[in-house]
Amino acid sequence: MNKDFSAAQRPTFKRTLRRINMTSIVITMTLAWLILCVVSVVSLKQYAQKNLELTGATLSHTIEAALVFRDETAATDTLASLGKQGQFARADVFDKREQLFAHWTYESEASSERFNLMISRWLFPSPTTQPVIHNGDVIGQIRLTARDSLISHFIWTSLGVLTACILLATAAAMVISRHLHADVVNALQNIADVAHDVRTNRNFSRRVPEERIEEFHHFAQDFNSLLDEMAQWQHSLQAKNDQLLQTAMHDPLTGLPNRASFRTHINALMADPAAKSGSALLFMDGDDFKYINDTWGHAAGDYVLIETALRLVEFSGKAYHAFRLGGDEFAILLSNISDELQVQRLCGELAQRFTPPMSMHNGHMTPFSLSIGYALTAEHGSVETLLEQADKKMYLMKNQRTRTLSS
Repeated sequence: MNKDFSAAQRPTFKRTLRRINMTSIVITMTLAWLILCVVSVVSLKQYAQKNLELTGATLSHTIEAALVFRDETAATDTLASLGKQGQFARADVFDKREQLFAHWTYESEASSERFNLMISRWLFPSPTTQPVIHNGDVIGQIRLTARDSLISHFIWTSLGVLTACILLATAAAMVISRHLHADVVNALQNIADVAHDVRTNRNFSRRVPEERIEEFHHFAQDFNSLLDEMAQWQHSLQAKNDQLLQTAMHDPLTGLPNRASFRTHINALMADPAAKSGSALLFMDGDDFKYINDTWGHAAGDYVLIETALRLVEFSGKAYHAFRLGGDEFAILLSNISDELQVQRLCGELAQRFTPPMSMHNGHMTPFSLSIGYALTAEHGSVETLLEQADKKMYLMKNQRTRTLSS
């Protein structure tokens, strides 16, 4: 089953890496401490065993005379003098008939030495026995038991020193590891910041800085190269989109914005109360354009349309917007209009621009005029009524021109 986490519940890489780092160091150091403890205790056991055997060998030579002369007091004093030095906890001297000859025991408090006695029994399950030899003959033996307090002292001291060293090593490892991991975290953070900025803000100019770690440095270079390719791809895609938009929104013959562009502009205009209050629409249709096409051909008609577009652009300048709606139909959106008289005056100025005949690029010139209808945007509540009003006035003008020519 998948479990969803919120942004607050998701651990960051820095926190996760720090947890992994601390956990791995603690586990490693704990295992190292256990292994070193076991090795230390085993080594201490071997050392204590050898030391006890050496003590027994030395004591066998020291007590030889007392055993030969059957001097129990001297033997006991010898055992006591060495035992009080902490060399052993119990010493038993047996003669050659295995009868107890001398004995000494270290007296301790049972309550405080109970744990030490347990350690002693674990390290030395049986006493160390050394023969006493005189003139090549075995005249007895010495049986020694290690002193548990001495053993525990060595154990606690060694374990304490070992634990202190492990703690210092752990602290040093954490400091060094945190310093090393900081470079890794910073490198990944830089790459993540750049990737997030590119994805969110489409900032393809952003680049990852140089990194101190060699592997991350090469990764950053490859990532930057990928960003370069993406930036080029984005630039190319944007250029193609602009080209497609230009093609989709402009007339290929005249270069004027087409009907789709006109609908976009007129809808935006009618939706803007401030612009709508001072604008007007001019609807234009060519007069006798069919006659030009039928008489001189479509190529000549195309030249007439191109020349018409040029004159409309010259009239519009930067203040107005001219459009080709299709065929010989054109439109202009006027701005900064105060009243209907101003629109009528502009219609007259536009008609004057079509007084000169047009060249058809075949050695002939032809007159060409436009029937113009208009409508004030402030007087209409929708695009449809605005277009209907302008179209109606345009056809009234065309009919008047036809009746004038007929009479």
